[in-house]
Amino acid sequence: MVSTLVSIPGYYATEEIYNGSRTLVYRGYRETDHKAVVIKLLKNHYPSFSELLSFRNQYTITKNLNSPLIIQTYSLVTYQNGYALVMEDFGGISLKEWGTGKSLRNLTEFLQIAIALCNSLDILYRAQIIHKDIKPANILINPETKQVKLIDFSIASLLPRSTQTLISPNVLEGTLAYISPEQTGRMNRGMDYRTDFYSLGITFYELLTGELPFQSNDMMELVHCHIAKQVPLLGNREKTEH
Repeated sequence: MVSTLVSIPGYYATEEIYNGSRTLVYRGYRETDHKAVVIKLLKNHYPSFSELLSFRNQYTITKNLNSPLIIQTYSLVTYQNGYALVMEDFGGISLKEWGTGKSLRNLTEFLQIAIALCNSLDILYRAQIIHKDIKPANILINPETKQVKLIDFSIASLLPRSTQTLISPNVLEGTLAYISPEQTGRMNRGMDYRTDFYSLGITFYELLTGELPFQSNDMMELVHCHIAKQVPLLGNREKTEH
């Protein structure tokens, strides 16, 4: 029986689990040993150089990050005019999907997730890597075991090994609702590992409250919020609601 989803030599796709504007993700297995895998593909049949570069970037940065807190990358294989990124499958779904429409009221559960995510950023810090797109959609959680793993290093940066050099963004990268002030490119300040901790703070806020601290459909208003506004305090928010 041949899969009608995608045809990648050595792999068998069993189901589509994500269909985005730029990428497709399938769950399947490796034919040689039937090991469960997740396969990420570029949706564009004729991908641009930057799209190809993002896939190579993901593979290059993650292939040596051997940690249970970071998604394990097995291989980067040629597929049609682009690449297929083959990763581990531990039965995870995105934290965004897992927490959709609810605020996290179990503080113990939140702390377990939060500690694991802080540890994952510590691993990146020690490896001198900036993820640059920390958000619930890029964090996987196993609904049963509550194990979490960080994914999607497509725009990540590897800092020079000699020093934690600040880097200046020349384009707006990342997801605006979670982006750090320095990552907006509107500040006279370089970017280092602390940008990920800011985005993680936004993620924590959303987990605890069920909503983002800054909400707007206007790009420049969101940028202004990150740069100039204080995040609403959770205590004040609770009092306002009651």
